Amino acid sequence: MFEVLPKQAHSMHTRDGARLDADVYYPKADGTFPVLLMRQPYGRAIASTIVYAHPIWYAAHGYIVVIQDVRGRGTSEGEFRLFENEIEDGYDTVNWAATLPGSSGVVGMYGFSYQGMTQLYAAVKRPAALKALCPAMLGYDLYHEWAYEGGAFCLQANLGWAIQIAAETARLKGDEAAFLTLSNAARNLPLHDAIPARPKIMSEWAADSFYHDWLDRPASDPYWQRLSPKTYLQEFDLPMLHIGGWFDTFMRGTLNLYQAMSQSQHRQHLLVGAWAHLPWGRKVGAVDYGSEAASVCDRAQIRWFDQFLKGIDTGLLDEPPVKLFELGSNEWRSFDEFPNLPRTPYFLSSNGLASIRDSDGMLTPDRGSSSVDVLVHDPWRPVPALGGHASAPSGSFDRASLDCRSDVLTYTSKPLSEALHLLGNVIVELDCTADTPSFDLSAVLSEVRPNGGVYNFTQGYLRVDSSDPPLRIVLQPICIQIQEGSAIRLSVSGACFPAYPVNLGTEMPGEGRAIEAQIITVTLQTGSSQILLPVLT
Repeated sequence: MFEVLPKQAHSMHTRDGARLDADVYYPKADGTFPVLLMRQPYGRAIASTIVYAHPIWYAAHGYIVVIQDVRGRGTSEGEFRLFENEIEDGYDTVNWAATLPGSSGVVGMYGFSYQGMTQLYAAVKRPAALKALCPAMLGYDLYHEWAYEGGAFCLQANLGWAIQIAAETARLKGDEAAFLTLSNAARNLPLHDAIPARPKIMSEWAADSFYHDWLDRPASDPYWQRLSPKTYLQEFDLPMLHIGGWFDTFMRGTLNLYQAMSQSQHRQHLLVGAWAHLPWGRKVGAVDYGSEAASVCDRAQIRWFDQFLKGIDTGLLDEPPVKLFELGSNEWRSFDEFPNLPRTPYFLSSNGLASIRDSDGMLTPDRGSSSVDVLVHDPWRPVPALGGHASAPSGSFDRASLDCRSDVLTYTSKPLSEALHLLGNVIVELDCTADTPSFDLSAVLSEVRPNGGVYNFTQGYLRVDSSDPPLRIVLQPICIQIQEGSAIRLSVSGACFPAYPVNLGTEMPGEGRAIEAQIITVTLQTGSSQILLPVLT
């Protein structure tokens, strides 16, 4: 370990003349060192320390660490436009960082969320100095894996983030009234305006926010393709350590990027913990997954960079590339690839009262006779979000009280005679219709413990627009051991608010008016509905 010099401020200029500012941390030693670069929009002093060790720790391991404010953020010049300038600015920054005094001329990048995206953008034009990445928790497909899920707008996450970004813009402009208004809104999201998904505060105080684009542009709009890393897949072929969390809202993007890169000529590793988007600790929601669940990412990243930036044989090339934390057993498991497992069906069965008693709906390995269950979605009291990956706080919580609601259908298996290991995407296929052309389906899978606790571990959401059954909902990827004596339960409802907007029957979420909300009756045929479990044997 090296001593570290006091933080230094450095600036560079992009090809169009914008000044970008950075904090640089140097080891206190002679010689040259590789550069670790993070480009982020939240003010560089934070340096993503909400999930990572401080840059001083990384510098002490023999790296020059550069934390840069992206264009229009912090003290950097220019106009901030979400993701718009990160390809060119990232390329220019990598080339600049490689020439810093004391640099060995090679650069690696790390960071999560927006900072994960900036890594991929920086790699698009293949700067020669960029040798390795550690992208964490990002949207490989910006529309399907960040802004929307199953066709539904990710309201709570998108609105909360848009307000945060807008408040920082107001602060940088010195607009105290806007800053205070937006800051207050961030602590109590405005979810009940005339157009619920488009609160008035965003039009009045953040008219230039990306949020309006995300509401108004359909999936077919070229906007999404232009800003999705998926579009540039062939361009960023580098060694990558992909980092995700089972309760992270972007887990689908992390896994899809890793699988898309699996044919790369360069080494690709996947590390997935129990974590939500933040923080990365042993307790996620109401469940403590033990000391092994605490973040291992800092040490894993140093090892990655030692291997690919310093040429040190760390032994990681001799290890299986996939390392996953298994919930339930609370142990790390290693695989040669992310398994694509055959799925075991469990069929829905009921006496027609699955919405009345949480014990009347059943999951059975054998298909039974078909019956009809009815749930009535009332927009006046939508089923609330509780944990999972799309709401805050995220994670696993006891949802037994939710499952007692009459607008939630529940289907529960018999207690397991032996532990059940699941790894991958659970798929829910529902044979159901509604009395409106458009309706929503929320599907939550939980472990029902012998003591009666009901703890969610994966879920998914689907906005239905005149589709024929069966309707297919792909749940969040998961790795879990469900203990002997526990049961599994599927909970189905017509809302998960405010993680997603209440369905108002409009194609674009920014057009639906609260006064137009309708009571929706959903009819489900049990015998032809099933869940498909990726069982690890």
